Amino acid sequence: MSALRWSYAEALERAAAPGLLEPSAVDAPLIIIEPGPGDPAFGSLARSPTLVALDADIGAAETDLLAAVDIAATGEELDAVIGAVEANPLAATILGQTLRLTSPPPGLSPTDLSPTDLSPAKADDHARAGLVVESLAYATLQAGPEFARWLDAQGQRTRPPETEPAVLVADHGAHIDITLNRPRLRNALNTTMRDGLRETLATLAHRPETDIVIRGAGSAFCIGGDLAEFGTVADPATAHAIRQRANVAPALLAVADRTTVEVHGACIGAGLELAAFAGHVRAAADATFALPEVSMGLIPGAGGTVSVPRRIGRQRTAYLAVTGERLDVHTALAWGLVDEVV
Repeated sequence: MSALRWSYAEALERAAAPGLLEPSAVDAPLIIIEPGPGDPAFGSLARSPTLVALDADIGAAETDLLAAVDIAATGEELDAVIGAVEANPLAATILGQTLRLTSPPPGLSPTDLSPTDLSPAKADDHARAGLVVESLAYATLQAGPEFARWLDAQGQRTRPPETEPAVLVADHGAHIDITLNRPRLRNALNTTMRDGLRETLATLAHRPETDIVIRGAGSAFCIGGDLAEFGTVADPATAHAIRQRANVAPALLAVADRTTVEVHGACIGAGLELAAFAGHVRAAADATFALPEVSMGLIPGAGGTVSVPRRIGRQRTAYLAVTGERLDVHTALAWGLVDEVV
């Protein structure tokens, strides 16, 4: 299915009559609308069953209209969005629907982890609820044809036994250094690393005066989930239950305000998703960032639909995840994905 293009006038007409946004009236995975002035009616675009893109640069888009769409892009960037959505329409659509629910609510700045109109407790509750929504959406896609197609193309992967601990912890009293320690595999996040990181962070929740620094050994911070473990759980319901029990994100969220993540080299997928929770992200000049999951028929599943929008907003998160574009460190800094380049 190809993308639909609506003029500004047609988009406004359909937004004002939400029946025209029903699935039976929109037979496409992506709607592209022309830019124009904001209008309260555009709020109904959030009920669209498909992804909605604004054909405009995000920096030039009218604020109210921008808030109503899932992605803003133009030129070659919009072409990349169209190609990615047409390649994996289910994953792209579910990503957009998920981000509408998991992104910061009114009163929580997308570029600041600190609540403004929301109490810290309410902001935390919203984030934790978002993690459940993300996991359910991820589980849905794990049973879908796009992920099956990607998985079939990967072939069988096996890993030899590892003798070194996947997570190193150095306790200096006033601060803790945590090192992701699978350098040969560029710190691909496997279950052993995930569990070690989660358990360490959960312990540190009871040491409120201790600062935390997380870094990666070797040439990269973290290239994302270990592909050898993808598709190894028998069914999506069990996979969701495991994520609810074992996800690192809630433990990291609890200590985010005193956590610094030091990023170098590749910071991909789960690596980026977890880093974005930290109160401070310090990046080396060689750092690069990407969310490739939609190209795999999935969405970010390590908390990224919660953490990344808090830093760069829903529309940039959707663009990054749909296209899989790799950002250099200077763009990441300009967007707010990192706080400091060293």
